[in-house]
Amino acid sequence: MLQPHELNVTADQRRKRLYILLGLWLTIAVILVLFHSVLLPFASAALLAYLVHPLVTRLTRVRVRGHNIPRWAGILLIYALFFLAVYLFFIAMVPQLYRELTRISRDGVAFLNSLTPERVHQLADRAEDWLRANGIPVAIATPEEIRNGVPTTGLSLDLERTIQDMAMSLKAFTREHMGDIVTVSRNIITSVLAGVFMTFFTLMVAAFFSIDAQAIVRYITSLVPVNYGTDAQLLLERIDRSLSGVVRGQVTICLVNGALTFVGLMLFGVKFAFLLATVATVFSLIPIFGTILSSVPIVLIAMADGFQKGFAILLWIVGIHALEAYFLNPKIMGSAARIHPVIIAFSLIAGEKMFGLVGALFAVPVASIVVACFDYARLKAQPRLGEVQVQLEPPK
Repeated sequence: MLQPHELNVTADQRRKRLYILLGLWLTIAVILVLFHSVLLPFASAALLAYLVHPLVTRLTRVRVRGHNIPRWAGILLIYALFFLAVYLFFIAMVPQLYRELTRISRDGVAFLNSLTPERVHQLADRAEDWLRANGIPVAIATPEEIRNGVPTTGLSLDLERTIQDMAMSLKAFTREHMGDIVTVSRNIITSVLAGVFMTFFTLMVAAFFSIDAQAIVRYITSLVPVNYGTDAQLLLERIDRSLSGVVRGQVTICLVNGALTFVGLMLFGVKFAFLLATVATVFSLIPIFGTILSSVPIVLIAMADGFQKGFAILLWIVGIHALEAYFLNPKIMGSAARIHPVIIAFSLIAGEKMFGLVGALFAVPVASIVVACFDYARLKAQPRLGEVQVQLEPPK
C-alpha cells in the first residue's frame, strides 16, 4: 500500500508529465502558426494519403507467391494507375476541351464584332420593350435619342456608351497584362514548372505519410497522457469516421455529379459539354457554393438556344442534386459524416476569407474534425446524451 508521501510523489510526477506534454503540444502549435505559409503541400499530401489509405491497405492484403504486397509497392501501383488515368484524360479529353475553348473564343470575338451601333440599338429596343412589359421604369437610351432630347421616364441608361466603356476597359486590361509577350510566356512557363514540381513533391510526401501511417498515429497518441489513452483512441475513431465520409464521400459524389452532368448536357445538346462537365466536376469539390457557381454557366449557355432547353437542363441539375442530397450523401458519406449546412456555409466563407480558394477547399474537412471533437467533448461531459444517441441510432 502506498504511503501518503508516495502518493504525493506520484501526483507530482503526473503533473510534471502533463506539463511536459502540454509544452510539446504548444511547441507544435507555435511551429504550425509560424510556418503556416508552407503548410499547403504537406496538408495536401496528408489529405491525399488519407484518401488512398483504404486502397493501400487492401492491396497489402493481396498475397503474391506467398508474400503480402509491401506498402510501398501498393503506393507505387496506385501512382502508376493515377498517371495512366491522367495520360488517358489528356489524350481523350484535352483535345476536346481545347476545341471547345477555341470555339468559345471564336464565338466571343464574332459576337463582339457584331455589336455595331445598329445592333446595339436593336438590343436596346428589345430590352426596353421587355422592361416596359414587366412594369420596370427603365429607359435604355441611345446617343441619338439623347441628342434629340427625347424625354425618358424613370431610370435612364445609355447602353451604347456603357458597352463602349466596357470595351475600352477590356482593351486596357489586355494591353496592361498581355502586352509583353515575353513576360507573359515566361510567367506561364514558370507557373507550369512550379505546378509540376509541387505536384511531384506532394505525391512524394503523401507516399511517406502513407508508408509510415501507423508510426505517425502511434507518435501522436504518445503525446497524450496515459490516463486519456482510451479517450484519445475513441476520439481518433470518431474523427476518422467523420473525415472519411467528408473527404472520400465528397470525391465520389464529385465524380458522379460530373458524369451525370455530362450525360445531361449530351442528351439536351448543350454546347461545350466537355468543358462544362469538367467545370462542374471540379467545382463540386466545394459543397453548396461550387454547385451553384458551376450551374450558372450551364443554364445560361443552354438558354442561348432557347428558354425551354435552359429550363430542361435546370431541372436535370436540380434532379442530380436531389439524388445527391437524399441518396448519395446518406449512402456514401453516412450519418456520422453529415454536417449541418449552416456549419458548412460558415466554414466555407471563413476558409475563403482567411486563405482564399485553398481555404475553401480545406474548409469542410477541417470543420468535420472540429465538429467531431466538439461532439465528443459534449457527449463526454453529458454521458446520458451519448446513451440516448446510441439507443436512437438504427442498427447497422
